[in-house]
Amino acid sequence: MSLSAYLEARRTEIDAALAAWLPAPPETPAVVADAMRYSVTAGGKRLRPVLCLASAEAVGGDRASAMPAACAIEFIHTYSLIHDDLPAMDNDTMRRGRPTLHVVAGEGMAILAGDGLLTEAFALLSRHAGTGRAADAARTLRVIQVIAVAAGSAGMVGGQALDLACVTSDPSGRPALALDADGLRVMHGRKTGALIRAAAVAGAIMGGATDATIAAIDAAAAELGLAFQIVDDLLDVEGASHDLGKTAGKDAAAGKPTYPALYGVTQSRAMADACLARAETSLVRAGLTDSRLLDIGRWIVAREN
Repeated sequence: MSLSAYLEARRTEIDAALAAWLPAPPETPAVVADAMRYSVTAGGKRLRPVLCLASAEAVGGDRASAMPAACAIEFIHTYSLIHDDLPAMDNDTMRRGRPTLHVVAGEGMAILAGDGLLTEAFALLSRHAGTGRAADAARTLRVIQVIAVAAGSAGMVGGQALDLACVTSDPSGRPALALDADGLRVMHGRKTGALIRAAAVAGAIMGGATDATIAAIDAAAAELGLAFQIVDDLLDVEGASHDLGKTAGKDAAAGKPTYPALYGVTQSRAMADACLARAETSLVRAGLTDSRLLDIGRWIVAREN
């Protein structure tokens, strides 16, 4: 099966599971359930849940065992996009090719929908921890911890806080935080990389991998997460809004630190390639080169949206 066919098949499975597990009336008021569904079903690459399923497969596990974790991670990712797009954050009006949630439902409802998706992610995981074998429950508990740390103040929230501080002025009118190259890597490791790493690690855990294999997948996913952000920065410079599904050029307009701004386009592309090479090294050492993980890494670096 080609990579494109593999990705499409996994996205179809993920979309069906997301639709089935989204909160719905009468348990959830329709006004917020509709808002949550609007953003979750808007499409997207589904990179994180696909990576979760591929990781479970790579270690010889059943990808169905990783589907709750995959969907929980997509709920969290979507919540982060809803909140990032708010006027108090990135103030964006287009996401995944259509108006952002706060544009169509208002800022208050967008905040609540994001809150709902974040908490529903852990409700979904905990429900599945209570079914099946004790070993699966123990793995799910471990996954809950991994995802919670990645999504919280030590991970994605912390990274977004650093990002926001870079465009927030202090009393003198200067940015509250100025990042050098090392600081930029740390910020993106939290903001983008943490949840990508958690997706791959969660799949490996649910697939029954050894701790050594989980560590190798974590190391590879950390490199793929950085590569993803470098390419994202490049696309913000080079892409068109209709191709990206979001507003192009926003980072430069906001004065955000980016890889092209610090290193230039050519060197940034070389850095993304180097990330992929390091990820491949980790996967080779773990004997995982026959999996889809490396193919997904190559797709991350070569993508155009």
